[in-house]
Amino acid sequence: MKTKISITSVIILLSLSFMTNNILAQQNQTGNGFVPQVGQQGKDVVWVPTPQELVNKMMEVAKVTPDDYVIDLGSGDGRTVITAAKIGAKAKGIEYNPDMVALSKVNAKKEGVSDRAEFVQADLYETDLTKATVITMFLLPEINLKLRPRLLDLKPGTRIVSNTFTMGEWDADQEVTTEENWNSWNTAYLWIIPAKVAGKWRLGNSDLDLSQEFQFIHGTLNTGGKSLTVTDGRLNGNSITFTINNEKYSGTVTEKIMKGTVTNSSTGSINDWSATR
Repeated sequence: MKTKISITSVIILLSLSFMTNNILAQQNQTGNGFVPQVGQQGKDVVWVPTPQELVNKMMEVAKVTPDDYVIDLGSGDGRTVITAAKIGAKAKGIEYNPDMVALSKVNAKKEGVSDRAEFVQADLYETDLTKATVITMFLLPEINLKLRPRLLDLKPGTRIVSNTFTMGEWDADQEVTTEENWNSWNTAYLWIIPAKVAGKWRLGNSDLDLSQEFQFIHGTLNTGGKSLTVTDGRLNGNSITFTINNEKYSGTVTEKIMKGTVTNSSTGSINDWSATR
């Protein structure tokens, strides 16, 4: 389900956040006296901290583990990066404001995770994201859309989690809300980068022609002079499922090969299948 948020709604929500989070901002202070102000102007967005309960939910929905490398775009006071580091993940915050970067480093040191939490002053549009297994963000819809082509080119299976704002017509794979903080920022959206499967494949002696809209796939199987429709096609990273007539295909995808098992719903028989480009 997509959430449509008007500019007026954003202003109202920001106002609520200013009131409820100013105390929190005052508690964050670097040794040089810098105190971040909720609503302070950044390069692309104003700073509003994500409530800690939602940060925790974002980590949960992305299934962050010590094996992950998390990059937070617009990392602010560092709380998302620090939370990921406490889980054991290696985490990196990208923040344009150098004072916020300095503050984040102080906060990471206080929490004892400086060895796993890195903060850099950089432009999120120019940052290399290819090493990330998880990317978190609290940006505006137009920024999400500007980043979307780059995100879709990341390694299949990379998880993207956004506070509140969506990716246009790219439906989220999962949407979760927190029980607390119900009046402002309480929703996280998860997308899993899908493999790219659009094009022509050879499935046995038949031609499989697939089209793709983000994680959803459609197409036809041309076999024996007949054209059969591909239905219920979906990608989850490198995993693929689709149905042709009464046969359900499931498997994995690499650049030039798909393979797995096909189950006949009528007979219950299970066989191997593979397709090549």
